[in-house]
Amino acid sequence: MHNPHHPHAPPMRDGVGPSCVVLPSQGQGSMLDFLAQRLPVVTRDEWLQRMQAGGVVGERGEPVSPGRPFEGSLRVYYYRSLPAEPALPFTETVLYQDEHLVVADKPHFMPVTPSGRYLHNTLLVRLKRQLGLPELSPLHRIDRDTAGLVLLSVQQRTRGAYQALFRDKQITKHYDAIAPWREDLVFPREHMSRLEESPQFFRMQEVPGEPNSHTQMQMLEVARSGAWARYRLMPITGKRHQLRIHMAALGLPLRNDPFYPVVNDPPEGDYSRPLQLLARSLAFVDPVSGAQRMFESRRRLRLED
Repeated sequence: MHNPHHPHAPPMRDGVGPSCVVLPSQGQGSMLDFLAQRLPVVTRDEWLQRMQAGGVVGERGEPVSPGRPFEGSLRVYYYRSLPAEPALPFTETVLYQDEHLVVADKPHFMPVTPSGRYLHNTLLVRLKRQLGLPELSPLHRIDRDTAGLVLLSVQQRTRGAYQALFRDKQITKHYDAIAPWREDLVFPREHMSRLEESPQFFRMQEVPGEPNSHTQMQMLEVARSGAWARYRLMPITGKRHQLRIHMAALGLPLRNDPFYPVVNDPPEGDYSRPLQLLARSLAFVDPVSGAQRMFESRRRLRLED
């Protein structure tokens, strides 16, 4: 885990902060032996290359060599790296920045935080590198497939006050979506259900039981063909994939949704079918300044016939 406040934590490198592992009090063998055994997701050869390149350092700022004997309770820092990260032909936009907040307008297909195949081409790492803000941290998440607004905290000192906005439901979020039009459904409407993780870990599902998810829905306009409509969705709760599941449950799956109602993930590098879901606006009372804040995405979803 990264601890940027430790006096000897190495600096951010190309927007990526160091990760940290603390050795147990007792052990044997070399530092290479320990890291290869403790963190096997990185191969032994990869650890050797990182150590030889100076990419692993101790808590006193010194490079940790592969053959260095195990040292109990030592704090060791290292940088995550990916051998072949997919390139993204899109860019984010910073809509607002002050000493406490950054508001970014994220494109489709860009993850918010590092995960899986993505590290440098994530919103967080790109903004850390672009803005020089090592403590930057997202206050909420939107899916990689979803475009639109993301609110990020600049400094740890005031982060808790902004996190409380989401925890206490003191922030209003509006999403736009393109989905089929059904004449038999009446809008505005509310949808409440119980969401739990499905056997496919990357998907959620509605199950019987007390609702733990709630979305308010409006229909804004219908395409000339009558096939598609633009919807305004306001999540009252923040479950993973909530808006996508709620719309699919009504027989209104979002256009180009790769997961719901069935998995239809496009091949790597195919950016021709972006999910038609946009985090359109955020509104709240700033807990630090007391000012009324309202931000709106510059991106738009096209309602095509």
